[in-house]
Amino acid sequence: MSPTPDPSKTTFVLVHGAWHGAWCWRRVLPLLRGAGIETHAVTLTGVGERAHLLSPAVDLHTHIQDVMGLIEAEELQRIVLVGHSYAGVVVTGVADRLQREHPGKLAHLVYLDAALPYPGDSWSSHQSAETQQARTDAAKPSGGLSFPPPDASVFGLEGADRDWVNRRQTPQPFRLYQQPLDFDGERVAAVPRTFIDCTSPALPTIAPARKRARTEPGWQVLELATGHDPMVSEPAKLSEMLLGIHRSTIPSSN
Repeated sequence: MSPTPDPSKTTFVLVHGAWHGAWCWRRVLPLLRGAGIETHAVTLTGVGERAHLLSPAVDLHTHIQDVMGLIEAEELQRIVLVGHSYAGVVVTGVADRLQREHPGKLAHLVYLDAALPYPGDSWSSHQSAETQQARTDAAKPSGGLSFPPPDASVFGLEGADRDWVNRRQTPQPFRLYQQPLDFDGERVAAVPRTFIDCTSPALPTIAPARKRARTEPGWQVLELATGHDPMVSEPAKLSEMLLGIHRSTIPSSN
């Protein structure tokens, strides 16, 4: 049996977006851990330092299992789960499983400038036809295995930050781009949820999620005046925002 979740032992699990890896949280990890919070960053199969594992078998469920595997191996009791960009789809799938298999483990869901799928959606569902076609075309040279990263300037990065991200990005597995995610929307919506909107410059592909978080009930929306990679461009501000969310998960002793 799993241990009873202890609300004083809340842990961060950080899940990167497309083309990235756990490396992208390098500036955030010491700030969260320095505040006394156990924090883990996952690298999803096929990217980052796990790029050598890219294969036609890598799909959305592989990435969901990557996160579940960390949670189970580390015996994490109570989790603030953070998904950046594409990983909004991943953490939604993880949330559905945790709610079903380990009720009480998930304290808060954070969508960091991330996709917000409805049941049956894929990562591509709310992107423009032009974006979908461009990414499909970009995967053709690899035989549909992967598609290459954009220049990091798209994420609002410049200078050394842009160069740092460009050096580390790796092709994204393509199979999962159009793969639908089936989940129980009510079960996931029962978890407290925050959408962090990176507004300057705002990434166009996140616009549908940005609108949804502001128009549907049950969402807390926070804004960061930075680009799509705030863990690189504004790590201190992002960390303070995440720590505020963490504090909200701890019940008052009064």
